[in-house]
Amino acid sequence: MASRKSKVVDVHTHMYPPEYISILTSRSTIPLVRTFPSQQQDDSKPQDPRLILLEAEIPSLQLALSDPSAPIPGRPLTSHYASLSQKIHFMDTHQIDISVISLANPWLDFLTPEEASGPLPAKINQDFERMCTLHPGRLFFFATLPLTAPSADVILKSIESSKELKHCRGVIMGTSGLGRGLDDPNLLPVFEALAQHNLPVFLHPHYGLPNSVYGPQQENYGHVLPLALGFPMETTIAVARMYLAGVFDAVPGLRMILAHSGGTLPFLAGRIESCVLHDGVLLKKFKEEKRRTVWEVLREQVYLDAVVYNEVGLKAAIGASGEDRLMFGTDHPFFPPLETDEQGEWESVGLNAQAVRKALGEGSEGAEGVMGGNAVRVLKLVEE
Repeated sequence: MASRKSKVVDVHTHMYPPEYISILTSRSTIPLVRTFPSQQQDDSKPQDPRLILLEAEIPSLQLALSDPSAPIPGRPLTSHYASLSQKIHFMDTHQIDISVISLANPWLDFLTPEEASGPLPAKINQDFERMCTLHPGRLFFFATLPLTAPSADVILKSIESSKELKHCRGVIMGTSGLGRGLDDPNLLPVFEALAQHNLPVFLHPHYGLPNSVYGPQQENYGHVLPLALGFPMETTIAVARMYLAGVFDAVPGLRMILAHSGGTLPFLAGRIESCVLHDGVLLKKFKEEKRRTVWEVLREQVYLDAVVYNEVGLKAAIGASGEDRLMFGTDHPFFPPLETDEQGEWESVGLNAQAVRKALGEGSEGAEGVMGGNAVRVLKLVEE
């Protein structure tokens, strides 16, 4: 990474604590971790377990279970996913001073109500707190909430306990919320509690779009369609639903950091606004309730990460929310290099850093802010 005046901060970087991996290993339905010993390619080197998360991966999983000659599904579960020393090595390799780590998707969304009410959610957050204490000043984290718990009280207590953890700077959340999306009225008390405690939501996709939209040839396209298109559209739709439902106006203290530069929101915000202005019923409702425009919400309650890999998309994000509201991220440990050593520099990281330099200028105040200054200011990334 190029020379810089201020700290470089990675706000989009994940880990799976060992206990979480144990849970995935014990499961028979996605999300799960599986080994495929019959498809061992090199007897001298054990095959990494495979992490299988997405609905789009189910057909290849079923094929691999029935046909030993079929390609191995999922992605290798390397040490990058769970090793703290590996995380620090990655940071050092890419000159990252501070990381705000979070549990990767699908978080705790698959837990039964009984499991969500048990000790596991708190244990995972405490594991992250412990990691942060081992590297003072370098690590902070977004907590995970037990959103499948049978009672809102369980979730609210989790927010209270997370706030007490010294290195917690917010929570990570998927688009399903309590199971019915982020425009669910039953989620409002959760958003209100987060706003009260000044805990922003790092919103991350997982569920994508229905497999049917990718067509009968989808098996030939790898993970490109669900990840490159499905994830960003999922975020876009989730936040648009929140806006149309009036969530941001109902909870003006709510702050959200949107993964992947907000999906396609920066590009489609104008179209959303135009459609509201040309819908008689919605327009009347918005006027009666004195709703703000989508642009005002983006500039007042929304932050975007800079995980978009090119300056064209990044300029759209800057135009939508402002350069002072963008924050650098790597999405580590996902998107590792395929043709070079994983212990070296990752092209995916370089692309995001290069996009910032091209969009804002090498060494400019705006670039310094996106690379770290904004995150330090917004998330208060200092040891107390």
